[in-house]
Amino acid sequence: MTRDKTPHITISDRDGLPYSKGLMASQVMVTGLSVYRSYEVAETIELRLLDAGRSSVASSELSDLALMVIQELAGDRYATNFGRWRDVEQLDVPLVILIGGATGVGKSTIATHLAHRLGIVRVVATDGSIREVMRSMLSAELMPTLHVSSFQTDTVVREPTRRSDALVAGFREQTAAVAVGIEALIKRAAADGTSIVIEGVHVVPGFFDLSAHGDGIVPVPLVVEVEEESPHLNHFAARETGVRPAERYANNFGNIRKLQRYIKSQALSHGVPIVPCSWTRPTSKRSARSIVGACCPASPPTPRWS
Repeated sequence: MTRDKTPHITISDRDGLPYSKGLMASQVMVTGLSVYRSYEVAETIELRLLDAGRSSVASSELSDLALMVIQELAGDRYATNFGRWRDVEQLDVPLVILIGGATGVGKSTIATHLAHRLGIVRVVATDGSIREVMRSMLSAELMPTLHVSSFQTDTVVREPTRRSDALVAGFREQTAAVAVGIEALIKRAAADGTSIVIEGVHVVPGFFDLSAHGDGIVPVPLVVEVEEESPHLNHFAARETGVRPAERYANNFGNIRKLQRYIKSQALSHGVPIVPCSWTRPTSKRSARSIVGACCPASPPTPRWS
């Protein structure tokens, strides 16, 4: 069906914000549908509204219509995913997403995608924020492991240990210090009622107690890993900048992989989901499913639009 000029449809409870097919498509993509199919859903929604003579629609009504169209075009599986995401967005307590993993596995990319999808404005990287602050307070003489990269902690660790375990011992010392800052961020999120995404190599299961916050937050911890060495190593070259030279990571790649094994073992010990990262497959969608499962594991879709 073609139209010479498509009338504007506004969202009545959002200050007259116009309906955006691109924005709707991005919301639909988290269900697992491809970009093309998601945009098809968004276009169908617009056509349904225009055919009904609608010039405005409430956001809740729009969401119900989207659920119905997804069910018709893609089936129950994708409609169920969308319904669960809708429940996640309507949580009345803050969502605290904790993304751990070794250097170079795609944590910051996943964190950005998830924050955008959920409308979370606070995204904190442990290495660039928390560790940096703690370095300014604690000198290299007092806490040397804070002043080197995670994969170089074996060069400064002071605890007597076998050389083969020096890296993990140093990393544990560094992580324990940074975990104090992570705990403070989680406590602040609970007090303010503000959702947050915290990502970084120091988000290691077992170093902070999420149960201590009770029902004040919905915590979603997950660990990202790159299973094969070759794509992991190649990723450093792809993201190389003046601040992050690939050679530095390549020279320490053995240590980076060793820390990945340690972080993965911690995740397995504490029952934290492990998300395999691939730059050719939708890792953020698998991360999204972890969030949905933690927040509303049995939430059926309930279309009400007519």
